[in-house]
Amino acid sequence: MSDPAMSLQEGPPAEQTEPAKDANRSLWGDAWYELKRNPIFWVASTMAIFVILLAVFPFLWTNADPSTCRLANSREKPSADHWFGYTFQGCDMWAKVVYGASKSLAVAALATTFTTIIGITMGTLAGFFPGWVDTIISRVTDIFFGLPFLLGAVVFLQLFQIRNVWTITTVLTLLGWTTLTRIMRGSVLSTKNKDYVDAARALGATNGHIVFKHILPNAIAPVFVLSTIALGGYIGAEATLTFLGVGFQQPNTTWGLLIQEGQPYALQGDPHLLVIPCAFVVVTVLAFILLGDALRDALDPRNR
Repeated sequence: MSDPAMSLQEGPPAEQTEPAKDANRSLWGDAWYELKRNPIFWVASTMAIFVILLAVFPFLWTNADPSTCRLANSREKPSADHWFGYTFQGCDMWAKVVYGASKSLAVAALATTFTTIIGITMGTLAGFFPGWVDTIISRVTDIFFGLPFLLGAVVFLQLFQIRNVWTITTVLTLLGWTTLTRIMRGSVLSTKNKDYVDAARALGATNGHIVFKHILPNAIAPVFVLSTIALGGYIGAEATLTFLGVGFQQPNTTWGLLIQEGQPYALQGDPHLLVIPCAFVVVTVLAFILLGDALRDALDPRNR
């Protein structure tokens, strides 16, 4: 027969095991724990990974050459043999879509990387150093905020004779860093007033140590969320600029060019020329937006 006193003594430690384990998780550990339980995260991740694999390994998805075209197949509709049909030039639409993903994603990835680096750097400096540093960065940010994104991109891209991945990335970066800077500045202003930052400063820690050890790890989460969403936005921006005639030009293969080429024929009985590339753009943008939303929910302390 068991001793009731022994049962009472053994009960509390067993109940405290799981809370103690949860309490030891870091911010990013908590985020991953929440993400694993979110079905939207897995759906969005699957969509995003699929598009990334299309862009990085196009030869795994099609044997057709996107530059091989036969006018005899021009505007041929989807069929059992060719599910996506042919373009107005007689090129295999599936091959065009697969090989067109690489440049669209390259622009989006580079623009997101550069805007994130600039936004983190400028926002940290503005938030951590009040006074003239914050004033200068904030005023420069306000000037760029005054430029409409789409109109500014059209105007700046007109200045380039050659429009490739790097020129389009440069323009998108020039116009896209401001929002991340504002978000990072606000996050740093909130974080630098925490008790652990004051304790580190009282112990004689340098500004560099405080920034890299205490400020950045705890202030950077909102920027990562916005960057994930922005990556999808840059894919849509590249397609829009190319459709307007200031992005990629022939003989490149991109989703924006496919939309531009298919638009005149969409109302002439060949909607697949427009619907298929638009669908890939929409699905890809949606995937990264959903990823950003899932990451935001996972990092929000109010959801715990």
